[in-house]
Order: sequence, then C-alpha cells, then structure tokens
Amino acid sequence: MEKSCTLLVHFDKGTPAIANEIKEALEGNDVPAKIDALKKAIMLLLNGETIPQLFITIVRYVVPSEDHTIQRLLLLYFEIIEKTDSKGTVLREMILICQNLLNNLNHPNEYIRGVTLRFLCRLKETEVIEPLIPAVLLNLEHRHPFVRRNAVLAVMSIYKLPQGEQLLDNAPDLIEKLISTEQDPSAKRNAFLMLFTSAQERAVNYLFTHIDRINDWGEQLQMVVLELIRKVCRANKGEKGKYIKIIISLLTAPSAAVVYECAGTLVSLSSAPTAIRAAANTYCQLLLSQSDNNVKLIVLDRLNELKSSHREIMVEMIMDVLRALSSPNLDIRRKTIDIALELITPRNIDEVVLLLKKEVMKTQGGELEKNGEYRQMLVQAIHSCAIKFPEVASTVVHLLMDFLGDSNVASAIDVVVFVREIIETNPKLRISIVTRLLDTFYQIRAARVCSCALWIIGEYCLSLAEVESGIATIKQCLGELPFYTPTEEGESQDTSKTSQQANSMTVSSRRPAILADGTYATQSAASETAMSPPMLAQGSLASVGNLRSLIVAGDFFLGAVVACTLAKLVLRLEEVQPSKVEVNKASSQALLIMTSMLQLGQSSFLPHPIDNDSYDRIVLCIRLLCNTGDDARKIWLQSCRQSFVKMLADKQFREAEEIKAKAQITHAQPDDLIDFYHLKSRKGMSQLELEDEVHDDLKRATGEFVKDGDDANKLNRILQLTGFSDPVYAEAYVTVHHYDIVLDVTVINRTKETLQNLCLELATMGDLKLVERPQNYTLAPESSKQIRANIKVSSTETGVIFGNIVYETSNVFERNVIVLNDIHIDIMDYISPATCADVAFRTMWAEFEWENKVAVNTVIQDEKGFLSHIIKSTNMKCLTPPSALEGECGFLAANLYAKSIFGEDALVNVSIEKQVDGKLSGYIRIRSKTQGIALSLGDKITLKQKGAA
Repeated sequence: MEKSCTLLVHFDKGTPAIANEIKEALEGNDVPAKIDALKKAIMLLLNGETIPQLFITIVRYVVPSEDHTIQRLLLLYFEIIEKTDSKGTVLREMILICQNLLNNLNHPNEYIRGVTLRFLCRLKETEVIEPLIPAVLLNLEHRHPFVRRNAVLAVMSIYKLPQGEQLLDNAPDLIEKLISTEQDPSAKRNAFLMLFTSAQERAVNYLFTHIDRINDWGEQLQMVVLELIRKVCRANKGEKGKYIKIIISLLTAPSAAVVYECAGTLVSLSSAPTAIRAAANTYCQLLLSQSDNNVKLIVLDRLNELKSSHREIMVEMIMDVLRALSSPNLDIRRKTIDIALELITPRNIDEVVLLLKKEVMKTQGGELEKNGEYRQMLVQAIHSCAIKFPEVASTVVHLLMDFLGDSNVASAIDVVVFVREIIETNPKLRISIVTRLLDTFYQIRAARVCSCALWIIGEYCLSLAEVESGIATIKQCLGELPFYTPTEEGESQDTSKTSQQANSMTVSSRRPAILADGTYATQSAASETAMSPPMLAQGSLASVGNLRSLIVAGDFFLGAVVACTLAKLVLRLEEVQPSKVEVNKASSQALLIMTSMLQLGQSSFLPHPIDNDSYDRIVLCIRLLCNTGDDARKIWLQSCRQSFVKMLADKQFREAEEIKAKAQITHAQPDDLIDFYHLKSRKGMSQLELEDEVHDDLKRATGEFVKDGDDANKLNRILQLTGFSDPVYAEAYVTVHHYDIVLDVTVINRTKETLQNLCLELATMGDLKLVERPQNYTLAPESSKQIRANIKVSSTETGVIFGNIVYETSNVFERNVIVLNDIHIDIMDYISPATCADVAFRTMWAEFEWENKVAVNTVIQDEKGFLSHIIKSTNMKCLTPPSALEGECGFLAANLYAKSIFGEDALVNVSIEKQVDGKLSGYIRIRSKTQGIALSLGDKITLKQKGAA
C-alpha cells in the first residue's frame, strides 16, 4: 500500500547515490558535505529506497548539529521515514526523535521552533506527539509571531487527530483566549481557522462579537471569514440574512481577492436584487482596476454567469461592462462584446451603439496590429444591434460605409453584408445608402466586396437618376474599352490561333475552389504580373482596386456580376426612362462592355482563359438585352429580391427559434409547495432579507432549484471489464470532465479465498496519461472494492485504456493475471455543437491542412435522413439553413461544425447524391487543424454510417 506524500523533490535518476558514501559524509565534520548527503538520503527515500542503517548514524552524528539548514533537512527526513512497523505500532527508536523535537521546541532560535511546529502538523503518530504537547502549548505565548502562528497550526492538527480531543481537550478554549489578545494578522487568521474547523460556534460568536471591526482585519482573516459564512449558510439557510450584511460590508475592503470572493459568495447565497447588483458592481470595478488580462477574463466569465441567471439586473450594468473595451487584448474585447450584445434593450441601445461607433472611429487613427480584426468585431456587433433594433441603423450605416474600401477584407465583407441587410429591412434609408454607395464604390478593393456592392446597386437603384448614376459609376470603374489592344494585326491573328490552345489547357491550369455550401468547383487563377503591359489599353491599371484592374487580373466571376448588374440596370431604365434613344444607348454600351469582357477572357494575353460558368452568365446577359420578354424581366427584377427577402426571414426565424430553445426552463411539479411572501412574518427582517426570501420562493416555484437526474445516461457509461465466470469481476463507470477522465472501477472477489496484493494495472494509448501509480489491495472472500483511477487528456483524440487485474492467493505463490476489456474513450465526450459565420467556415476550410475523406456507405436511402443521422452521430451543428436543404433534387451538400473543449475546430462537409438504384453515394470530408480530431471523427462516422440500419 502506498503512503500519502506530503513532500515532493526532483530526483535526478542519472546520478544514484550510494548508501555507504552518504553514511561516510554524515559521519564527517564538514557541514556542506553533511547537507549534501542528507539531501541525497531524502531523495532516495522519496523514490522508494529503504536505508534503515542510516537512522542511527543520523541520530548520532547529525541531530546534535546546530546548523539551521541541517535541522530543517532533519525534519524532512523524519517526515518521510517509516515510524511504525507492519502492525501499525510505533517503532521504539522513535523515542530518540521525540527528544530531538522537544529540544527544538525549547530552542532559543525562533526559526528552529517555528519549523519544528510546522513539522508537527504533518505528524500522525499519537505516541510521538503526546510528550510534546506541553512544549507546543508554551509556544502559543512565545514573543515572536512566527512561532505563535505555527504553534496554532500545530494545535489545530493535533486536535484533528482521531484521539485529538483526549490529547488536547481544552484546545478551543486556549485558542479562543489567544485570538482575543493576538495582534499578528497571520497568527490571528490561523487561530480563527482553528475555531472555524474545530469549534464552529465559537468562531461564529467571535465574528459577531467583533462585527464592527471586520473591515480592519487582514486579508487572510477576511478570506477565512468568507469561507465560514459559506459553510454556515449552506448548513442553515435561515440565517443567511445577517451574514449577507457582513459580506456587503466587506465589499469595500482594499484587497481585490477579498472583494472578488465577497461577490462570488453573495451570488451563491442570495438571489435578492440588492445583493446581485452589489456583486455585479464589484465585478465591474475589478474589471477596470485590475491590469492582469487573466483576471479580467475570469471576471468576465463571472459576469457572463450573472447574465444568464439575473439578466434584468445585468442590463443596468451594460455600460460599465463595455468599459472593458479599453483593454487592448482581443479576447477580452470579444468576450465583453458578446456579453453586451445579449443585454441590449430599447432603453440602452442608443448608448451602446454610440459607444461602438466611437470605438470604430478609434480604429481609424491608431496603427495597432489588431485594429482590422477589432474593427471587424465591432462591425459585426453593430450589425447585430441594427437587426434587433432597426431604428438605430440610420445612425451607423453611413459611418460603416466608409470602411467598404478597408484593407482588412473580412471587415469590409462584414460591412457590405450589413449594408445589404439594412437596405432591405429599412426602406427609408434606401435612397441615402444607394447614393453613398455609388459615391464610395471606386474605393472598394476586394473582389468579393465589389460583387456584393454591385448586387445592391442592381437591386436597389430604382429612380431614373439612381439607375443612370449606377451605370455611369460602373462604366467609370471599368475605364475605357477595349480591355486590351493588340499592337499589330498579325499578333491579333496569332491570338485567334493560340486561344484554342489556351482553351485546351484549361483543365490543367485551374485549381479547386470552395463554394458557399462547402463543395468544390473549378476556378481560374490569374496574376497581373503575368500580363505584358504594352498589350493592355492605356489606363487599365490607373486605379488599383477598381473593377478594371480586378477583371484584367483574371477575376471573371466579378465580370459576370458586372454583366448581371448592367443587365438589371438597363431593364429598369426601360421602365423609368421615357426616351427610347437613351435606353438604346445605355443598352448598346452595356453590350459593348460584356462583349469586351468575353474578348478579354478568350484572348491569349491572359495566362488563364475565362471559366465556363462566367462565360455562360455573360452570354445570358447579352441574349437578355437583345431580346427581353416579360417573364425574363419579372425574374431579373423581382424574383432575385424575393429570394433575398425569404433568406432574411428564414434567418430571423432560426434565430428566434434558438432564443426560444434557450429560454425554456424546468417548471415545478403541480403538487410542489409554494410559500406566500405576503403571509410571512416580517418581524426583525431587513429589506435585504425580505428580498432574499421572495426570490428564493420564486426560484422554488419556477423549478430553478430542481435539477433533473440523468440516471439513464449514467447506466450507459458503465462498462464491463471482465467476464462473469472470472474469479474477479470488474466493471468501470467512466466520467469525462474536460481535461480529466475518472474511472470508478468496482472489483468483486467471487472466490472463497482471500486475494492478496490485488492490483489494477492500467496502460493508455493516444493522448491519455495516467496520473497515479497503482496500489495493492487485499480482498476478502466475496467482498468488493472501489478503485478510482484518474487519467489526464491533452487533445481531442480517440484514446484506448487497457489493463490487467493481478493478484496472489494464499495457496499459490504465482501471480494470477486477468486481462480486462479495452475502454475506448469516445470523441463525442469532447466536442459540442457550435456556430460560426459562413466566411469564417470557408477561411478555416482553406487554412486547415488535415483532411479525412470518408466515402458514403450506408443503407439509408433518404438524403435528409442520412444527414440527420450523421448530425446525431457526430454531435455537430448543421450550418446550412433548412431552406437550402428543401426540395428533392437527388443531391445534397451541407456544412457541419463543432468545437472541442480544447478550443479545436472540427469542420465537416457532407456531399451526397442519389443513384439510379436508390442508393446514396458521395463523400464526407472532415478538416481540422490537428490530425487527431480528423482521424477520430472519420473513424466515428465510418463506424456509425455502417450500423445506420
């Protein structure tokens, strides 16, 4: 059986010490050599060696030494040596230790007395301690505080021993007398701790006797007072009121640690609005006063918990919480914004948006490294505010539109998506947004931002002036036509010949791209540097970031968007422009632009020709302008907008459903008792106590105190490790808690004889690590034993725990081994469903290097049914909206996302197709930053999809 260890010292196994060398050094007169030898002896003992011959040498040659270091090391040596025999009887030679300890307790030096008293705290042998008690009690009155504070701890440890009350029956009286006269803060704290643990009523009496002076006590004593309050209130909830007053008075303490503990204690004990408000105020003050980022993050976690349980009070504190944005740390800013966004109400929305606007403007000035990322965060926050409260959109939309040309592409995309949504949901802002967009369009540099901005121009330019301005802006950004000019006619002819060769090389010159649904498509890539400048029309690169330079660089998807926008604007011009001449002029100019883009795409001057999708879309626009029918006009001018409106409505519906799901709480049973506040006796109760009673009753009435037992789930976690016919039966209950796995193994002796030295030996595979070494047990016939094993987890990877049970019987000297079933640690215990933006998903998909591709092999024949089965099996969230999965087309593509407790992202794309015979085929692609999660999730999917029937 292994002993409990109170001492841990690093041991270098490369230089083992020899007992004889240690003995010689201890017998010498050289003090440094004695110190070194004593250290080596202690390290050998700590690592399982037994050196019994050293004890007498140490008593003879080391104990008489007056050196303080040697005396300190002696106490460590006495702490770890065996003091009892196999029967538990104290060894006779321990009397020699007693004498040494007694001398130390009466030593003239305070340090020797203090460390000896501290050593007595770890001594459990009553026979050794009993002769020392009078000397310990004398040290309670020593002149030096270091001795007194350790003497109090020694008295407390002795009193806690099994026979402690017989050894020191008057200990509480002595300590109570000491605490009333003691001036040293540490000694006073130790004395109060002694009363708190051993005589709780005396501690409570002392607390209320000196209630007026609590604020003057030291930080350590105040922390113990809070611990006492928590313990007393848990045992007797009826006395909470008078203790809460003490906690509130301690909120003004100068120590940040005490104030933090006070706030946490208040929240755990009371639900009264006054108490919660005081705790929230305290957290907000700590948020501003503490410079350590880790402290700020912890305080924000506490505020987040308060937000969940006491939202109405936290709403009042929103501006105080937002002051944490002054920290330059992005994690703190992100967490602060997340908390604030859930506390927004019609009352505070204006203040919040004003503050966010100021923060956005600050990001323009400074050249900080993370400004772009912070701006993106603020844009998303303002976007959320404007969706919840459309009336504030007018105050922010024009400010944000200044960032459409932001060098941070992600931030610019967020702005343009925000503008697109606001222009639809706020019809009053349409004219001002369109005008501002047309004025700032030339500043936009990113192709994806241009595409979205062009869609807005095409859909929301309605009046004659807007349509004409839209066409003019696009023409200005495209520059003069054509996009390129051959220098000689002969080269022009060569162009037509080489264009066919360029088309034949299309397949090899393209790379896969990821579409919005996560599927792959073919995309052409081109670089501006590949073009020879003389072949381009003058002015084509005059304005970096405009439409011309992007299209000339080979972005023909943007070219197709330009064509569609021009087609819509010309169709709308036909409706609002009475002059047919002007309409025909605009139409012919649009056709010229489209044909010029096709000419550029099929020329040999670009290393990559136009892709087929973009080519078909531009040709479609040309045909539309040449021959417009009423049906086509309706599709282009109305259906696109209707689809967008439907998408927004679907998004809002899903968000509302998620909020409803979160808001669901357990209600009380019909026959539960409810106390009526108005019928309660109010005699002698303060306002705070009354509030607390009321809120406790409300919580009880609404079922907030009731927690559902998950008994069925617990049964699923019991794993049988051995067979019923084995001499030893074992089963394990597996508990996974974040970074720890706890195995509670029940071992039953099914034989009629005693099993000796029974040991549960475990080994792990994967990123699992055993915390402690196995212990040996003796198991009586037909008796059982609970053995607990702790395992640390370091990453999201499917791990395996395997092992044996080894034991000996009295008849046979050989050891018996029973091999246990393997325990597979499920990846599902580590990952949970999460959400992320479409842009973020695609960015991560492009960045993550580990991909696991699993072929679909299932008996399920319904696409949506298979997707639901995969979502349920992998514990992931489907990011693809239900509206995108509607209909029966024989094909389905969806993105799934989850996050592990270690902060790892798991991305899954499901692409399946229904074959002619009704079976499903396709692939499930898993991507992650680390190999473990990709492989483990792939194994899980492979296993589950086969057993789907």
